[in-house]
Amino acid sequence: MQDRARRLVAVIAIAAATLAIDQASKWLILEVVMDPPRTIFIAPFFNLRLGFNTGISFGMFGDLLQRWPELLALFKLTVAAAFLLWASVTPDHSERLGLALIAGGALGNALDRWRQGAVTDFLDIHWGDWHWPTFNGADIAISLGVAAMLFASLPRRRDERASPAKQPCPEQAE
Repeated sequence: MQDRARRLVAVIAIAAATLAIDQASKWLILEVVMDPPRTIFIAPFFNLRLGFNTGISFGMFGDLLQRWPELLALFKLTVAAAFLLWASVTPDHSERLGLALIAGGALGNALDRWRQGAVTDFLDIHWGDWHWPTFNGADIAISLGVAAMLFASLPRRRDERASPAKQPCPEQAE
C-alpha cells in the first residue's frame, strides 16, 4: 500500500506540474503576448496565433459542444481522475509518466473549458498556406503521454524484464 501511495503522490505531482505549466503559458499568452491578439512570426514554419477551440481534438464537434462546455469539462475531469488512479497501481514507469502527462493536459484543457467555454490555443505549425490546427502546452503533454504509453506497451525482451537476480548466470546459460 505504501508503494501505491508513493506512486500516487508522484503521479499527482507530475500532473500538477503539467497543469501549472500549461495554465502559466496560457496566462502569459492571453495577458502579455497577445494583447492585442495578432499573429507573431517565430520561424518559417511556426507562429504564435491565438485561437479558441470549442470542440474536441482539432475542433471537431465545436458547434455541438459549445452548448455544453461544462459537460465536456466534467467528462475530462472524470477521465483525468481515472488515469491518476490507474497510474497509482501500474508498476511500469513509462506508463505512469504517460498517464500523469495525459491527466495533467486533460485537466489544463478542462479548466479552460470550464472557465471560458473554450480551450486557449496559440501554437501554430504550418507549411506555406497549410496550417495544422493550433494547439497548446496541454496538447503537447497529452501527445507525449500517449507516446510514453505506446512505449510502455512495446514488447520487451525477456531478459530486459527480469531483475538482475533472476537473470541466468553466463555459466548456466551454456
